[in-house]
Parts: sequence; C-alpha cells; structure tokens
Amino acid sequence: MVWYQPISYSFGGAYLDNAAPHLVNGVSGRRFQSPFAKPPGQGLSSSTVNVLWGFLNRAIAYLRICRVGAFRFLNTARVLTLGAGMVLLSLMHARGFGRSHGGNLK
Repeated sequence: MVWYQPISYSFGGAYLDNAAPHLVNGVSGRRFQSPFAKPPGQGLSSSTVNVLWGFLNRAIAYLRICRVGAFRFLNTARVLTLGAGMVLLSLMHARGFGRSHGGNLK
C-alpha cells in the first residue's frame, strides 16, 4: 500500500460510519444532531437535512474507499484499516450522542 491509502481508507470508514445515524434517523422522520444545527452538533436538524447529510457522507466514503488505490475486501490489511476508522468514530459517536440521548452511564 502507498502511504496515503491507509489514511484514506480509515477516513472512508469514518465517513461510512457517520452516514448510518443520520440516514436511520432521517428516514425514520426523526430530528437528529448535525453540523448544520444550532449550535452545530448539539441542536437538532430536520429529517430531510439528515438524509442529505447521510448520503453526502456515503458519497465521500465511496470516493475515499473505492477511488483511492485498489480496495479489495479480500485484502485483510485494507479491510482492517477501514474497520479501524469505523470503530474509532463509532466510539466517538457513542460518547458524544450518549450525552444528548442518555446513553452514557457516567
């Protein structure tokens, strides 16, 4: 792998992971936090904004994963790099959204 490919794949995983909560809430018709809310990341945006934000995240993930190098799901190192980006952002989401939605025990 060229040096920039693992960076791109891990960020691609992060964008792919970030699409999930926005799309799920948006398609369900629920308001949810987004960077466009006031205050950013804390206030709630409409379901339409969240669907659009989720699909933009999917598009960026596609560009980061499929258009940089030759990503193959049979290449363990590349899949682990992608997964690492997803896990890291998932943990950040769990802590951040947990504060707003009662998911943190502390």
